[in-house]
Amino acid sequence: EVQLVESGGGMVRPGGSLRLSCIASGFTFEDYDMTWVRQAPGEGPEWIAMINRGSLLMHYKESVKGRFTISRDNAKNTTYLQMDSLKLEDTARYHCARGWGVGIDFRGPGTQVTVSS
Repeated sequence: EVQLVESGGGMVRPGGSLRLSCIASGFTFEDYDMTWVRQAPGEGPEWIAMINRGSLLMHYKESVKGRFTISRDNAKNTTYLQMDSLKLEDTARYHCARGWGVGIDFRGPGTQVTVSS
């Protein structure tokens, strides 16, 4: 059974930092690109960062470039999202997803990130 379990969310003030983790199981993690997707209430899902299988290629949505860093540890079946300089508009539920773009075929239940003063 494919599983993706996110953790690390919480409430933080503007300018703060959080590090999200996503542990994968039920499939060969190193064979897949991974993506972080977020969804705010009343909004559609928005991809924000992806990393390819070998960590040689990363892409970021323009709004998070320079503030967020995606990484992965294939030995631990885990992908990470380091989020710095958080803004109010970063408030959303953050999901990790297997695949990239139209190739995304599974996503986890997510972890809530709330940025509030």
